[in-house]
Amino acid sequence: MADPSSYRPSPGQIPDSPGVYKFRDEHRRVIYVGKAKNLRQRVANYFQDLAGLHPRTRSMVTTAASVEWTVVSTEVEALQLEYTWIKEFDPRFNVKYRDDKSYPYLAVTLNEEFPRVQVMRGAKKKGVRYFGPYGHAWAIRETVDLMLRVFPVRTCSAGVFKNAARTGRPCLLGYIDKCSAPCVGRVTPEEHRELAEDFCDFMAGRTGTYIRRLEKDMTQAAEEMEYERAARLRDDAGALKRAMEKSAVVLADATDADLIAVAEDELEAALQIFHVRGGRVRGQRGWVTDKVEAVDTSGLVEHALQQLYGEERGDAVPKEVLVPALPEDTEAVSQWLAERRGSQVSLRIPQRGDKKDLMATVQRNAQQALGLHKTKRASDLTTRSRALEEIAEALGLDTAPLRIECYDISHLQGDDVVASMVVFEDGLARKSEYRRFQIKGFEGQDDVRSMHEVIGRRFKRYLQDKERTGEWEQAPSVTDPADPAAPGDPDAPGATGPVPAPAGPAPTGPVPAPALPAASPADEIDPREDDGRPKRFAYPPQLVVVDGGQPQVAAARRALDELGIDDIAVCGLAKRLEEVWLPDDDDPVVLPRSSEGLYLLQRVRDEAHRFAITYQRAKRAKRIRSSPLDDVAGLGETRKQALIKHFGSVKKLRQATIEEICEVPGIGRRTAESVAVALASAAPAAPAVNTATGEIMEEDDGGTS
Repeated sequence: MADPSSYRPSPGQIPDSPGVYKFRDEHRRVIYVGKAKNLRQRVANYFQDLAGLHPRTRSMVTTAASVEWTVVSTEVEALQLEYTWIKEFDPRFNVKYRDDKSYPYLAVTLNEEFPRVQVMRGAKKKGVRYFGPYGHAWAIRETVDLMLRVFPVRTCSAGVFKNAARTGRPCLLGYIDKCSAPCVGRVTPEEHRELAEDFCDFMAGRTGTYIRRLEKDMTQAAEEMEYERAARLRDDAGALKRAMEKSAVVLADATDADLIAVAEDELEAALQIFHVRGGRVRGQRGWVTDKVEAVDTSGLVEHALQQLYGEERGDAVPKEVLVPALPEDTEAVSQWLAERRGSQVSLRIPQRGDKKDLMATVQRNAQQALGLHKTKRASDLTTRSRALEEIAEALGLDTAPLRIECYDISHLQGDDVVASMVVFEDGLARKSEYRRFQIKGFEGQDDVRSMHEVIGRRFKRYLQDKERTGEWEQAPSVTDPADPAAPGDPDAPGATGPVPAPAGPAPTGPVPAPALPAASPADEIDPREDDGRPKRFAYPPQLVVVDGGQPQVAAARRALDELGIDDIAVCGLAKRLEEVWLPDDDDPVVLPRSSEGLYLLQRVRDEAHRFAITYQRAKRAKRIRSSPLDDVAGLGETRKQALIKHFGSVKKLRQATIEEICEVPGIGRRTAESVAVALASAAPAAPAVNTATGEIMEEDDGGTS
């Protein structure tokens, strides 16, 4: 690892003009390329204290061995030179988008004497007009088949074309009038090129002219009683309309625009682009990239614009580019795009209307693409094995952590405080082992104390299960009467039946523990579990991960120490910089951004957060919807609704007599008495207040109290 101070240039050496700089490693390979309005200010930022740098930037400057720069006259030139160098040197620390597939294009080879319409993939060629990209090649062929009725352009290969010219016989498409057969001289090269250019104009969105022309010719032919020609023109117009229907109108003002959306996390980003021409989506493509440099959404957008339009000229650059965030040098990027197009280009964020709605659709596609990419990555066995090995090496574990448990605390301003426990075995989520907890030891917001309580309760149950199975005969009884995951608790997932045996390793060896309170009746063995299967907390993890930094890690370690458990590793994953914290360590472990181990820890942490917040929201919604009628034994949802419908509100039901309650169909006297007692003992809710007028609103149609 190089010391950046060993190659730091003196401030006087660096000019304060626009330019592009390159970092090289000890082998003179370019590892990073960047641009700047002011080279002196930008380059100096890389040589500050390493502790103040972003982890990815710190990794880059310690890998580099030298830095050099090139001065240019304008920011636009800097943008172009940066793109050229990134393409030439392929630096490892620059964001580079890679296609998640090789998209097919509809191409018209205008560089040939007789232009040909065909499906093309790969790098674009000079003199070829491209439309798309399309999701599938068959979509292109269907469109072309419909349009050849009106624009009978050549579609055959060079070999077929030469053979037809040699024999003087056209191919099948020539006989059925889907090719103008230039190979046998039916049309001149000039006439065939005109057909090809008309085809391109139609594909570019100028559709109304051709359809109106066909309809006019059809009407004229009918008036002249040339009915066969009129029918053919009618069918041609219908074919063009069907071709247009394959791409629905999304922007009513016939806009030519590209819409770019980004979905990202700490390690990766997915980009989706919709190409809209003439108000219709003519193509779509997606990229995925590793965030190998410290870059935000605006930086990702700028890199995307460079890669999208770096090789494009003319109409290939649209009049309008809609993005989720503007690049840092918006003016320079807009000028660069305008130079490539040859006219003004609008680069902006859509604020309202159809364009904003379409941008939301593009954003959803980007989110789905990122999720699909992560799913594919997580399902690979080799990748999972490497991830577990990297975690073991980074944390100093003797073996790979085949079972990982992660815990997260969730609440809303101190209310409805809950926790989640998720389990990953062999790098895959094991949802049947997920558990959720209510924090009952105290009230209010204290994530550290909550983490201590949850870890303690989970592993008390683990020791209790070992005692039940006879693996820990000399240990005192272990219990947690307040544990919401105890048998019979309705909040515990899986409480209604036995839990399948997990695939993880069985616990080995006795675990010493301090004396604990005796078991309460709530902790007696549930007969539904006494069937020889492993109990809910029977298997210990090799690694406990907590969502948080040093305080949460210390609380989890303290809870395990209080139980005498010292063979389970603990770490925390801090969300801000994705740092891994270990107990009693003042400095975090920083895994490489390309580490599969970091990716797995991140996925485990995010799943724990999702599971916790889902439970917290469900509890809050249940509390808001609660009613005194919920406490009436034997009163189901149907009869509760009947009572509310009959009286109009809980308030009026509370004022009713038992005889009046008995008048509701399905309500007997015993049930009516129970309802009356429940409502009498429940305190009425505070009156609702109209915050705009201060008026106290009478409860006359509510269903809660």
